[in-house]
Amino acid sequence: MKLLTDFFPILLFFAAYQLYDIYVATAVAIATSFLQVGYFWLVRHRVEKMHLITLGLLVVFGGLTLLLRDPLFIKWKPTVVNWLFGITFLSSQFIGSRTMVERMMSHAVELPDLIWKRLNLSWALFFVGSGLLNLYVAFNYEESTWVNFKLFGMLGLTMLFVVLQAFYMARHIQDQKPTQEES
Repeated sequence: MKLLTDFFPILLFFAAYQLYDIYVATAVAIATSFLQVGYFWLVRHRVEKMHLITLGLLVVFGGLTLLLRDPLFIKWKPTVVNWLFGITFLSSQFIGSRTMVERMMSHAVELPDLIWKRLNLSWALFFVGSGLLNLYVAFNYEESTWVNFKLFGMLGLTMLFVVLQAFYMARHIQDQKPTQEES
Protein backbone atom coordinates (compact mmCIF):
# COMPACT_ATOMS: atom_id res chain seq x y z
CA MET A 1 0.00 0.00 0.00
CA LYS A 2 2.84 2.38 0.83
CA LEU A 3 4.32 1.86 -2.64
CA LEU A 4 1.00 2.92 -4.19
CA THR A 5 0.74 6.05 -2.04
CA ASP A 6 4.37 6.94 -2.79
CA PHE A 7 3.78 6.68 -6.54
CA PHE A 8 0.28 8.20 -6.52
CA PRO A 9 1.42 11.62 -7.86
CA ILE A 10 3.43 9.94 -10.64
CA LEU A 11 0.50 7.72 -11.61
CA LEU A 12 -1.88 10.67 -11.77
CA PHE A 13 0.72 12.72 -13.68
CA PHE A 14 0.87 9.92 -16.24
CA ALA A 15 -2.94 9.63 -16.49
CA ALA A 16 -3.40 13.39 -16.83
CA TYR A 17 -0.72 13.51 -19.52
CA GLN A 18 -2.46 10.75 -21.48
CA LEU A 19 -5.78 12.62 -21.28
CA TYR A 20 -4.55 16.21 -21.66
CA ASP A 21 -0.99 17.53 -21.86
CA ILE A 22 2.20 18.17 -19.89
CA TYR A 23 0.82 21.32 -18.27
CA VAL A 24 -2.33 19.71 -16.90
CA ALA A 25 -0.26 16.70 -15.82
CA THR A 26 2.16 18.99 -13.99
CA ALA A 27 -0.67 20.80 -12.19
CA VAL A 28 -2.19 17.43 -11.24
CA ALA A 29 1.15 16.21 -9.87
CA ILE A 30 1.54 19.34 -7.75
CA ALA A 31 -2.01 19.10 -6.40
CA THR A 32 -1.67 15.37 -5.73
CA SER A 33 1.59 15.89 -3.86
CA PHE A 34 -0.08 18.49 -1.65
CA LEU A 35 -2.90 15.99 -0.99
CA GLN A 36 -0.37 13.24 -0.27
CA VAL A 37 1.48 15.34 2.31
CA GLY A 38 -1.82 16.46 3.86
CA TYR A 39 -3.11 12.90 4.03
CA PHE A 40 0.00 11.65 5.80
CA TRP A 41 -0.15 14.57 8.23
CA LEU A 42 -3.83 13.95 9.07
CA VAL A 43 -3.62 10.16 9.32
CA ARG A 44 -0.14 9.60 10.74
CA HIS A 45 0.61 12.99 12.30
CA ARG A 46 3.93 13.06 10.50
CA VAL A 47 5.21 13.67 7.00
CA GLU A 48 7.92 11.68 5.28
CA LYS A 49 10.96 13.64 4.15
CA MET A 50 10.78 12.12 0.68
CA HIS A 51 7.25 13.46 0.23
CA LEU A 52 8.29 16.94 1.39
CA ILE A 53 11.32 16.98 -0.91
CA THR A 54 9.21 15.83 -3.83
CA LEU A 55 6.53 18.41 -3.07
CA GLY A 56 9.06 21.22 -2.76
CA LEU A 57 10.76 20.33 -6.02
CA LEU A 58 7.43 19.86 -7.77
CA VAL A 59 6.27 23.28 -6.64
CA VAL A 60 9.52 24.88 -7.87
CA PHE A 61 10.08 22.98 -11.13
CA GLY A 62 6.41 22.37 -11.87
CA GLY A 63 5.60 25.97 -11.01
CA LEU A 64 8.27 27.18 -13.45
CA THR A 65 6.89 24.81 -16.10
CA LEU A 66 3.38 26.24 -15.66
CA LEU A 67 4.48 29.86 -15.29
CA LEU A 68 6.84 29.89 -18.26
CA ARG A 69 4.93 27.28 -20.32
CA ASP A 70 8.15 25.33 -20.75
CA PRO A 71 8.21 21.56 -19.99
CA LEU A 72 12.01 21.66 -19.64
CA PHE A 73 11.69 22.41 -15.93
CA ILE A 74 9.45 19.47 -15.04
CA LYS A 75 11.78 17.20 -17.01
CA TRP A 76 14.66 18.24 -14.73
CA LYS A 77 12.75 17.46 -11.51
CA PRO A 78 13.38 13.66 -11.43
CA THR A 79 17.08 14.26 -12.05
CA VAL A 80 17.34 16.77 -9.21
CA VAL A 81 15.48 14.40 -6.85
CA ASN A 82 17.74 11.49 -7.79
CA TRP A 83 20.89 13.56 -7.46
CA LEU A 84 19.82 14.84 -4.04
CA PHE A 85 19.28 11.26 -2.90
CA GLY A 86 22.62 10.24 -4.41
CA ILE A 87 24.40 13.05 -2.56
CA THR A 88 22.60 12.12 0.66
CA PHE A 89 23.61 8.46 0.40
CA LEU A 90 27.17 9.29 -0.56
CA SER A 91 27.66 11.86 2.20
CA SER A 92 26.24 9.45 4.79
CA GLN A 93 29.42 7.40 4.37
CA PHE A 94 31.38 10.30 5.82
CA ILE A 95 28.86 11.77 8.28
CA GLY A 96 27.79 9.80 11.33
CA SER A 97 28.61 6.27 12.33
CA ARG A 98 26.26 4.46 9.93
CA THR A 99 25.49 4.77 6.23
CA MET A 100 22.03 5.75 5.01
CA VAL A 101 21.22 2.19 3.91
CA GLU A 102 22.24 0.85 7.30
CA ARG A 103 20.10 3.45 9.08
CA MET A 104 17.13 2.44 6.97
CA MET A 105 17.53 -1.34 7.11
CA SER A 106 19.63 -2.40 10.09
CA HIS A 107 16.51 -3.04 12.17
CA ALA A 108 15.61 -5.84 9.76
CA VAL A 109 18.93 -7.34 8.74
CA GLU A 110 22.45 -7.62 10.10
CA LEU A 111 25.33 -7.19 7.67
CA PRO A 112 29.08 -6.58 7.98
CA ASP A 113 30.14 -2.91 7.85
CA LEU A 114 31.90 -3.35 4.51
CA ILE A 115 28.69 -4.69 2.93
CA TRP A 116 26.65 -1.76 4.29
CA LYS A 117 29.18 0.60 2.72
CA ARG A 118 29.06 -1.21 -0.63
CA LEU A 119 25.27 -1.21 -0.64
CA ASN A 120 25.19 2.46 0.25
CA LEU A 121 27.68 3.37 -2.47
CA SER A 122 25.74 1.34 -5.01
CA TRP A 123 22.55 3.25 -4.11
CA ALA A 124 24.37 6.56 -4.45
CA LEU A 125 25.64 5.54 -7.88
CA PHE A 126 22.20 4.23 -8.86
CA PHE A 127 20.60 7.59 -8.04
CA VAL A 128 23.26 9.55 -9.91
CA GLY A 129 22.93 7.21 -12.90
CA SER A 130 19.13 7.44 -12.82
CA GLY A 131 19.37 11.21 -12.91
CA LEU A 132 21.70 11.10 -15.89
CA LEU A 133 19.47 8.57 -17.68
CA ASN A 134 16.45 10.80 -17.09
CA LEU A 135 18.26 13.72 -18.74
CA TYR A 136 19.30 11.54 -21.65
CA VAL A 137 15.71 10.44 -22.31
CA ALA A 138 14.30 13.93 -21.70
CA PHE A 139 16.62 15.59 -24.21
CA ASN A 140 16.90 12.88 -26.86
CA TYR A 141 13.37 11.57 -27.20
CA GLU A 142 9.87 12.94 -27.62
CA GLU A 143 8.01 14.23 -24.60
CA SER A 144 5.59 11.27 -24.63
CA THR A 145 8.53 8.85 -24.53
CA TRP A 146 9.98 10.72 -21.55
CA VAL A 147 6.62 10.55 -19.71
CA ASN A 148 6.43 6.79 -20.31
CA PHE A 149 10.04 6.39 -19.22
CA LYS A 150 9.40 8.46 -16.08
CA LEU A 151 6.72 6.02 -14.95
CA PHE A 152 7.62 2.65 -16.40
CA GLY A 153 11.34 2.94 -17.05
CA MET A 154 12.36 4.51 -13.76
CA LEU A 155 10.03 2.28 -11.75
CA GLY A 156 11.22 -0.82 -13.59
CA LEU A 157 14.89 0.06 -13.14
CA THR A 158 14.33 0.76 -9.45
CA MET A 159 12.54 -2.56 -8.92
CA LEU A 160 15.29 -4.44 -10.77
CA PHE A 161 17.94 -2.69 -8.68
CA VAL A 162 16.11 -3.57 -5.44
CA VAL A 163 15.93 -7.24 -6.48
CA LEU A 164 19.65 -7.28 -7.30
CA GLN A 165 20.40 -5.63 -3.95
CA ALA A 166 18.32 -8.28 -2.17
CA PHE A 167 20.32 -11.08 -3.82
CA TYR A 168 23.57 -9.36 -2.87
CA MET A 169 22.40 -8.86 0.72
CA ALA A 170 21.24 -12.48 1.02
CA ARG A 171 24.79 -13.66 0.37
CA HIS A 172 26.08 -11.62 3.30
CA ILE A 173 23.37 -11.75 5.94
CA GLN A 174 24.73 -12.66 9.34
CA ASP A 175 22.72 -14.86 11.64
CA GLN A 176 21.18 -12.93 14.50
CA LYS A 177 22.57 -13.92 17.88
CA PRO A 178 19.89 -15.63 19.99
CA THR A 179 18.65 -13.64 22.94
CA GLN A 180 18.52 -15.19 26.41
CA GLU A 181 14.80 -15.78 25.98
CA GLU A 182 15.44 -17.87 22.84
CA SER A 183 18.24 -19.95 24.44
